[in-house]
Amino acid sequence: MVATDKQYEVIGTRPVRHDGADKVTGRAQYGADVRLPRMLYGRVMRSPVAHARLISIDTSKAEALEGVQAVITAADMPDPGDRIVPTIRGLTPLRWLRGFLLANEKLLFRGHPIAAVCATDPHIAEDAIDLIEVEYEELPPVLDVQEAMSEAAPVLLEDLRTEELAQAAYGASGDKSDDQQTNIAKHLVMEVGDTEAGFAEADIVLEGEYGTTMAHQGYIEPHASSAMWQQDGELIVWTSTQGAFGIRDNLAMILDLPVSQVKVIPTEIGGGFGGKLKLYYEPLAALLSRKTGHPVKMQMTRTEVLEASGPTSGTHHRVKIGAKNDGTIVAVEGHFAYEAGAYPGSPYVAGARCAFGPYDIPNQFVEAWDVVLNKPQVAAYRAPGAPSSEFAVESLLDDLAERLELDPMDLRLKNAAVEGTRRTDGAAFGSIGAKEVMEEIRNSEHYRSELQGENRGRGVAMGFWFNGGNESSAYANVNADGTVSLVTGSVDIGGQRAALAMTLAETLGLTAQDVHPSVASDTDSIGFTGNTGGSRTTFATGWAAYEAAMDIRRQLEERAAQIWECERDAVSYGDDGMLHGPADDDGNARSMSFKEIAGQLGQTGGMIQGRANVKPTTIGPAFAGHIVDVEVDPDTGKVDVLRYTAVQDVGTAVHPSYVEGQIQGGVQQGVGMALSEGYDFDETGRMRNASLLDYRMPTALDLPMIETVLVEVPNPGHPYGVRGVGEVPIVPPLAAVANAIEDAIGVRVRKLPATPDAILAELHPEE
Repeated sequence: MVATDKQYEVIGTRPVRHDGADKVTGRAQYGADVRLPRMLYGRVMRSPVAHARLISIDTSKAEALEGVQAVITAADMPDPGDRIVPTIRGLTPLRWLRGFLLANEKLLFRGHPIAAVCATDPHIAEDAIDLIEVEYEELPPVLDVQEAMSEAAPVLLEDLRTEELAQAAYGASGDKSDDQQTNIAKHLVMEVGDTEAGFAEADIVLEGEYGTTMAHQGYIEPHASSAMWQQDGELIVWTSTQGAFGIRDNLAMILDLPVSQVKVIPTEIGGGFGGKLKLYYEPLAALLSRKTGHPVKMQMTRTEVLEASGPTSGTHHRVKIGAKNDGTIVAVEGHFAYEAGAYPGSPYVAGARCAFGPYDIPNQFVEAWDVVLNKPQVAAYRAPGAPSSEFAVESLLDDLAERLELDPMDLRLKNAAVEGTRRTDGAAFGSIGAKEVMEEIRNSEHYRSELQGENRGRGVAMGFWFNGGNESSAYANVNADGTVSLVTGSVDIGGQRAALAMTLAETLGLTAQDVHPSVASDTDSIGFTGNTGGSRTTFATGWAAYEAAMDIRRQLEERAAQIWECERDAVSYGDDGMLHGPADDDGNARSMSFKEIAGQLGQTGGMIQGRANVKPTTIGPAFAGHIVDVEVDPDTGKVDVLRYTAVQDVGTAVHPSYVEGQIQGGVQQGVGMALSEGYDFDETGRMRNASLLDYRMPTALDLPMIETVLVEVPNPGHPYGVRGVGEVPIVPPLAAVANAIEDAIGVRVRKLPATPDAILAELHPEE
């Protein structure tokens, strides 16, 4: 670890996680564990084709089956009319949001929900699905992003028109294009400097085209939700989610309910990585519950997870780089097309903004497209959009280094982004650690070591992610025994309970074990809190924990002044957890520990609670750089990862073990996208590998121990210098692995994953 100068008592240590015992003993309750009296079980009928016009649905035979309690279709949804509603992806027709949940006019991907059934037994519900009769007119599917962008492609959404977005250095504007039907939902243009002049002064200009396929987050726990629509009109939902408030607000919008009438109870979550932010089964379970008066539970099979929940986008990118002979990059150009799936909403903006993030380049032109096609609608996946766009940029950078006969890291360091560097979107960086990460890579033992053996290669790549802020709430109750119960609104995915407890403990001068953290039981019992995603939780909810602790400190100073019968300003709370006051009549300094004053609160006005609701904006961007050694078998095309080192600026590592775990997990997922993971569709739009037997995620047998180096360049916009760490580690692996393959066998892989078949096709293009 490359440590900061500031030392803390709790932050930076490695206590055992507070929820560990519940997780390893099976006491923790996940979405599928919910059990309620008189519970019914729901299943979904899904489209067997990728593209069709829906003619009719006959549910009468299913409804007549003994044990079936209700069947719903899109007709049971409230009428959306022409309402346009705000979402995180912009303004969206409400009929699209509801049409994704239950198909109305068209079937837009294989697995598109058509109807939902609930019964007294899940097997009966499954049998009832087979009794629903659907008439449809099959249409040609659109399965390639470039094909979807062509004027000759079949149109998925007849009322979709391209929204043109232009973002210059200091602002953005948007308008509609002409009235032509299209599959291009949005088109973004960003420009800084003068790229035409920049390329004119370049000594060398390189261009390349790159592609990636859809890939799934691969969380172990399938989606599971239960709902109870009570007789008083209140809807209660139990669900596996990364954000209870996001689910609450979207449910209220979809079902035309006030948010005060919806209560969401987040269960423990068995992985998400961005894929558990959207609605899937929650509205369906709710409608079935309203229709039957019973609680209804629904959970996906693994095939449904892969075919019908949101993967990340497949992409097609074109990148152009102009540089001087000394390696100074003078101009770049990027064209980034992202698959949105059946409805708009790809991460095209984030991908375009991140593409050139690690570098200081005076002239930049970037455009990106959000494109619909007959595949499942995409969802967020760890630094959404960035892995593919930076795969393209970092691959071309390595080619540039080779052409200029420069060390790949020397080229990157020469053009490293620093404080004040203006990004593609026009924003200027504050304090960042891009250069420090690059220097750590160049000076590392791994990078400087000699790689021996045939068909072995070494690759490097950089990655950038913005990180997030948003709203967070925290309540902290002081107990008479000198401990604190911390309640936050953030769902715990990767050890947030521990990190937030440590933040509060550091502020109060306590130990991590003195703090008992918990996730709020429901959306009625805590203030609004944003999703656990966007690398925001330890930063933003940690800030709320800090402010709640400061609130406790202020209240304890008041109580101490009351006990000592002195002025409030004469009392101070030290970072060691001791309260200090004026000398007594004998001249002895007065002090009191946290535990001592906690025991007296009941006699001095009652117990106290610290409260905080924050929305910090001083976010610390994150940079990562990876080194990977591979060996390629030229006879089979198999790629083995021999060694991997991940270097990352983490700001301040609150709990280094969990930071290292986040980085190692991101590496594993990125290597999966680079070598083996990808959706394989046949010409009809059927996913060929819709099981974990065929969808090949890397396991511990496929990877070496991943070495981590934590660089700590504190974020000046946080009390403890925290930056988010969870997303940027998935960004560099795609390019790092591709660059290592090129170094090993001289083949530039431009379409990922680099499966054995793909490697052999590159090695033997004539066969």
